[in-house]
Amino acid sequence: MGHPEISKEIQIQMKRTLALIVMLASGMVLGAAAQTPSTPAATSDAPAGPSKIAVIAFQVAVGQTNEGQRAFADLEKKFQPKEDHLKSLNDELENLNKQLQSQGATLTDAQRNEKTAAAESRKKQLDREAEDARTDFQQQMNDLYQGLASKVYDSMQAYAEQQGYSLVLDISEQGSPVLFATQTTNITKAVIDAYNVKSGVPAPAAPAPGAQSPTQKLAPKPTTPASH
Repeated sequence: MGHPEISKEIQIQMKRTLALIVMLASGMVLGAAAQTPSTPAATSDAPAGPSKIAVIAFQVAVGQTNEGQRAFADLEKKFQPKEDHLKSLNDELENLNKQLQSQGATLTDAQRNEKTAAAESRKKQLDREAEDARTDFQQQMNDLYQGLASKVYDSMQAYAEQQGYSLVLDISEQGSPVLFATQTTNITKAVIDAYNVKSGVPAPAAPAPGAQSPTQKLAPKPTTPASH
């Protein structure tokens, strides 16, 4: 009786478990969590004349505030033990699979069945715990982002009104309708700076050379809409 071919599944599972933190780089959770109003509230004292329009990478602004970087880093640290545990489970699973491959010819049917059952049991445990960890992480990320996004939105609205902007467009999403915008209309950094002053949270320590910062992992980088 031969053992099941599970090496490819192990490789896939390894990528899934080790990507517990980095998986949010796609911005999927960030996009789902953004619950801010689509347009600023109209004010009765808006200046007359041509409308001023600005663009902002809102998700990036939230993630790159000092408060956001600190909060996301703290969340990563909180889940590090769970990620280490999942890696340990995966290492055990890989070891069992290697034993089946290297010792297959010398194992009795009973020994092979025992090791195969152990590998399948460990894989089920890994799948279950990895899914639970992902769900828990996503929920806490949603809660963190949503609360911070609401505060950053207030700073963005105040800045836009002070500068006389009548419309602010979000260029965070790939499906943004903005086809072209000059850098002078991009208020992302200005809003980040304004919020940092308001929050009073100091800038985080610079990461070690070559290391990814929390915002690099958790939010897409700002992009300038391509001209057509």
